[in-house]
Amino acid sequence: MSSRLSALATCAALTVCGLAAPASADTGPTSPTAPAAPTVNLATNPGFEIPASSLADWGSVPGWSCAGGPAEAAATTAAPHSGSSALTVTPAGDNSTGECAQTVSVQPNTTYTASAWVRGKFVYLGATGTGRDVAPAWTENTNGGWQQLTTRFTTGPTARTVRLYVHGWYQQGPFSVDDVRVDGPAPAPATATPSVPTKDKVVFFTVDDGWQRTPEAEQFIADHKLPITAFPLPMPAAADPGFFQRVTAVPGSSIQDHSVSHPDLTTLSPAEQQVEICDARDSLTRTFGTAPTVFRPPYFTWNADTLQAAANCGMRTVLTADADFSWGASNVWHEGPLQPGDIVLMHWTDTLATDLQRALAAADAAGLKPAGLASYLR
Repeated sequence: MSSRLSALATCAALTVCGLAAPASADTGPTSPTAPAAPTVNLATNPGFEIPASSLADWGSVPGWSCAGGPAEAAATTAAPHSGSSALTVTPAGDNSTGECAQTVSVQPNTTYTASAWVRGKFVYLGATGTGRDVAPAWTENTNGGWQQLTTRFTTGPTARTVRLYVHGWYQQGPFSVDDVRVDGPAPAPATATPSVPTKDKVVFFTVDDGWQRTPEAEQFIADHKLPITAFPLPMPAAADPGFFQRVTAVPGSSIQDHSVSHPDLTTLSPAEQQVEICDARDSLTRTFGTAPTVFRPPYFTWNADTLQAAANCGMRTVLTADADFSWGASNVWHEGPLQPGDIVLMHWTDTLATDLQRALAAADAAGLKPAGLASYLR
């Protein structure tokens, strides 16, 4: 313990080890003719006011991934900086800093300002994955009150996301965080579409939810080598990840985002929509190792806030469908049979094997072949 504090003091005194809070980061080149984009707060659940869904990871803090889980981190109502709650972290062991982090979507070659109000000893705020070295902002002791930490960073030419983090220090006790901000221009809104514009004689099979997983559907997909785009909810995906890995093993298949708790997003605020989409992205990324880039809104209900929230979570496309073959249906929502680029909706149910058989027959009758969706949306 004493060696850790001694090293920390040396770093602070010499402004090395990346612990000194910079006045500003290198802003890089800017275009003199480009109009200034609106500055918005891109952080998810920045005030820790949004409650966890019953279908989220137990005890999770919406929008945030905390290394120690619910044993260390929770949104509490004890003396927040503003609003009704703040994040309180109590590192559980000598080797824990109590780090909590989130992924923030950004634009390349763009300057952002990150800030947070903190309370406690040796609390840090920083960002990684920016494409350039960024020293965190930090404080030695807020003396029981709230103190704002601020740091700036400029993204590199290929940066599309950064990892924003807050943490304490070893054996320095609890700390609190509130009113987090990542201020800068937002990504362009996602594009909404029910089909893929293509002249290729292809159709796309998509399957939602994940509560009923049958060996018959798995076998049919394998026997016919069907590329499937799966949109599972995080809870059934985490309950049976091997199943979803097997049914998306055919080249061209992928696993994409369908929200955490399957709400009608138009009934939620923009901040709540962002939590639903980003938390599902994070859970699926942890489970399968690849971040989704396509979002399917539950019930196909969405609005302009959904398109921006999806983009803030790294989604390029908000996808509906123009045909439904779920639960024995054979509905094509345009005149005539299936057409090139059509997206077919199905669900992981006990009828999926026969639904897939019927959809494949309809595609064959139209002279179409199932194809992988993600490569067509790039």
